[in-house]
Amino acid sequence: MGAHDGNGPSAQRVEPGSVNVALGSYPATSTDSNVDAAKVAHKTISSLGHALSSNDSAAIAKLFLDDKSYWRDHLALTWELRTLKGSENISKFVASSSTPLTKIDVDTSEPHTRPKFGPIDGIGQVNGIATYFNFETQIGRGRGVLNLAEENGTWKIFTICTVLAELKGYEEPTGKRRTKGVQHGGDPSRKNWRERREAESNLEGIDPKVLIIGAGQGGLAASARLKMLNIPSLMVDMNERVGDNWRKRYHQLVLHDPVWYDHLPYIPFPPHWPIFTPKDKLADWFESYVKHLELNVWTSTKLTSSSWDEGKKQWTVTVERKLPNGSVETRTFHPNHIIQATGHSGKKNFPKLPGMETFQGSRLCHSSEFSGARPNSKGTKAVVVGCCNSGHDIAQDFYEKGYDVTIVQRSTTCVISSESITDIGLKGLYDEDGPPTEDADLALWSMPSEIMKTLQVKVTKLQNENDKELLDGLRAAGFGIDMGDMDSGLLIKYYQRGGGYYIDVGASQLIIDGKIKVKQGQELAKILPDGIEFADGSKLEADEIVFATGYQNMRTEARSIFGEAVADRVGDVWGLNAEGEFRTMWQQSGHPGFWFMGGNLAITRYYSRLLALQIKAIEEGILKNDGQSKRARL
Repeated sequence: MGAHDGNGPSAQRVEPGSVNVALGSYPATSTDSNVDAAKVAHKTISSLGHALSSNDSAAIAKLFLDDKSYWRDHLALTWELRTLKGSENISKFVASSSTPLTKIDVDTSEPHTRPKFGPIDGIGQVNGIATYFNFETQIGRGRGVLNLAEENGTWKIFTICTVLAELKGYEEPTGKRRTKGVQHGGDPSRKNWRERREAESNLEGIDPKVLIIGAGQGGLAASARLKMLNIPSLMVDMNERVGDNWRKRYHQLVLHDPVWYDHLPYIPFPPHWPIFTPKDKLADWFESYVKHLELNVWTSTKLTSSSWDEGKKQWTVTVERKLPNGSVETRTFHPNHIIQATGHSGKKNFPKLPGMETFQGSRLCHSSEFSGARPNSKGTKAVVVGCCNSGHDIAQDFYEKGYDVTIVQRSTTCVISSESITDIGLKGLYDEDGPPTEDADLALWSMPSEIMKTLQVKVTKLQNENDKELLDGLRAAGFGIDMGDMDSGLLIKYYQRGGGYYIDVGASQLIIDGKIKVKQGQELAKILPDGIEFADGSKLEADEIVFATGYQNMRTEARSIFGEAVADRVGDVWGLNAEGEFRTMWQQSGHPGFWFMGGNLAITRYYSRLLALQIKAIEEGILKNDGQSKRARL
């Protein structure tokens, strides 16, 4: 998962998170297949509700497995992203909640949400009882997932997840709450929809409450969520068109994740959409998404200055916008919030090597600047430095255009076939027969990271068995393979460092067949006029060199755009903290009114709602805009 996010995460240099994982995290499997799952689930939920209402910490603790239980909470109990482990820690956490649960009920609305006995580990090795549920707090409503395990003949809570979905009094205007959309006659000065929309998109006479930097999937998802909460926002993007962050990338780029995993909020891809979306098709979809959801975006626009007023809790930002007639408009806004949605990566990693200025070939660039291999280039020598998604795709493009191509692999890469992703990794959750996307998201994100990692070790083993011929062939060709931390595979590697993997869509077989050559295990020493010299003294001739070397941490982009004062206040970005939650993304960043938004389409779909709810709560005086967590950063 996590293939191309439109901003090149494929080799991001981010330190892994510190989440500690014991691979025996799952409890013992239940053998009682005749259990009445509905009865057990309702009884447990009822007992939990009673214990919560009386704030009985001892009663709460008794409902959980002692040291192998988890409560994952996304904004419901603390306005933070938390995961607590162990019954004692959980009971203390719940007792200290500022927004305790006031109501909790089993969700029996659909067959897949109702209590059922069966696998709770995703692959059929550990049985238990699982159910969705609904809950309320004093200020909001949400949903969750409960997993029960049997211990000495008693059913206890193994994992529970609570996710805030809406604020009371500020529900999204969907379904039965949809707006009328028209003001009927009687007012001679009333405007029609087009006039109102043009005034809104040009921000005539108003300041946006939120300024979003970037109009990729992160910016679009955040803007859409804010729109539904009646928070005026403006996206600004330096590209000429929405979708250019995909449209301008290399010729053969397609999403490596399948369609069922990639929907944006509110408007899913239509049922005829291809499984793997081509970059230009996705770019056009982004443009239509803006129009259909009436999102405000200014393209050909750059931020020229920004400052924060600590007293007013407000930004002052100036932007320059190139208009269709060629003139430049300068506007100053005073938003309460800025969302940096420039992708979860920062500045490009483009090493400065001795001799670069002497290279006499036709192209030496970073993968973000690679527009595609030139046709009919038989015999032209190309070298691609980097072996993750972008590097492989670019090497394959070179080969298909007739180049003599070598890929330089300095360390090792996690490789998995596309079929193993769709037929094993995502099967049953994100596929043609899977549950609705929101329910699939809730099931995925309800899983604590420790449990997810344990599961992914098992899933990776199954995927490797399916990919055995492919992986053996790569090793025989001299290509270095790894399976991530503790053999937990691609997904955890993406969560922890944002890259280091390749989802195979054809390049691996070209490597196996010798059609793409491999230079493995050597660092580059210098660039020669006609190629590259390596640390061991060996050389490679090259007419074109592409560095698919990824990107730096997103915080570096914040430093570049907003300066030292902002970047020094925010926390480390991406990777997992000690509780297994993402660091700094989609939550109070350390600087008031400053938020990070990034990730692939699926991640932005889920976390955009949580980010928007926090901003809405701040704007309505429910939450303080101080940029700080209530606890020390992990």
